[in-house]
Amino acid sequence: MADFKSLINSEKPVLVDFFATWCGPCKMMTPILDELKKEMGDEVTIVKVDVDKNPQAAQTYGVRGVPTLILFKEGKVLWKQSGVRQVSELKHIITSHA
Repeated sequence: MADFKSLINSEKPVLVDFFATWCGPCKMMTPILDELKKEMGDEVTIVKVDVDKNPQAAQTYGVRGVPTLILFKEGKVLWKQSGVRQVSELKHIITSHA
């Protein structure tokens, strides 16, 4: 958890994908996040957190359903949304908060 805290305290935006291995929509997010990483490169850090393996992190950030995406910068939650999101929407959200 300490690594996670230091990661989200970054000056660079950090997009965290809270997911579960059994979740269908979560599987749909993987290629979307891969594409986002390709398009945005080093402008954003993308992290996947398995809620079943990290229930404490999910609870701390009020994750009620998966997938839930949370954008952090300098330890603050800038944006949070559940459900599948498209690359263009995520890109817009990240650049508007960067």
